[in-house]
Amino acid sequence: MEANQKNHFLELLFATLLISTSGVLGKYIALDPPVIIWCRSFLAVFVLYFYCRHQKLNRAILSRKDLPTLLLSGIFMAGHWITYFYALKLSNVALGILSLYTFPIITALLEPLFVKSKLSIIQLFLGFLILVGVYVLVPEFDLENDQVKGVLVGVFSALLYALRTLLLKQHVQRYDGTVIMFHQMFIVSVLLLPFMFYMDLEPIPSQLPYLVLLSIITTAIGHTLFVKSLRFFEVSTASIISSLQPIFGIILAYVFLNEVPATNVYVGGIIIIFSVIIESLRNKKHTK
Repeated sequence: MEANQKNHFLELLFATLLISTSGVLGKYIALDPPVIIWCRSFLAVFVLYFYCRHQKLNRAILSRKDLPTLLLSGIFMAGHWITYFYALKLSNVALGILSLYTFPIITALLEPLFVKSKLSIIQLFLGFLILVGVYVLVPEFDLENDQVKGVLVGVFSALLYALRTLLLKQHVQRYDGTVIMFHQMFIVSVLLLPFMFYMDLEPIPSQLPYLVLLSIITTAIGHTLFVKSLRFFEVSTASIISSLQPIFGIILAYVFLNEVPATNVYVGGIIIIFSVIIESLRNKKHTK
């Protein structure tokens, strides 16, 4: 592996670790999810703005035709983050992050709706495996059970994230990853601002250090590095590396929150991660 490629690989791995901190921080911060997400995006806007200025990146939207796509993807981003953090609050970090991690297969299943491609038998089988993995995650299918609610909300969050990813995929080459995140964070901040007039904001000062960590480490640095890495790797390669996110997240939850997943969570998690890796390898072989 060449030196530059090795640096990009380490950058992608580091981005994956930083993104994995969202589970622990989302579970720990004692605020309603809409408040957390607004603070997260609002603070990230400033960090990304000054970074763009320092790097002399063009923050302008290159075409008016991009506006609807960026706006819609921002709506999906806001919905994805809010539902993901509700999933964390309802269940635990392991269930929240594993249910969210169904998004690569959901993305593959939805992709034919966005581009001219056909679903393969393997993709349908992997989609079925994901359903099996999600089923194994839940202790019993009871809608009154908070863990079941958490998993279902997490899968819905994965759907929103998949839609956002598919919408943005065409913009990765046209815009710098930091610029994309800057616009996304600005849109999310504006969308959620009205909710702040109806939410309890009193705990914000005591939670500010963790909100800053979430905004800078997870969002501004982690997500930006990950988006930028798509320039140097195939999406399938990035997906394989991002398979480490649930593992990192569960380890961090054990260290900082003393959360120990049940056996069914390990089994369901292995099925989900296995399905994602197989789809990534299949996609990599298909694109060669």
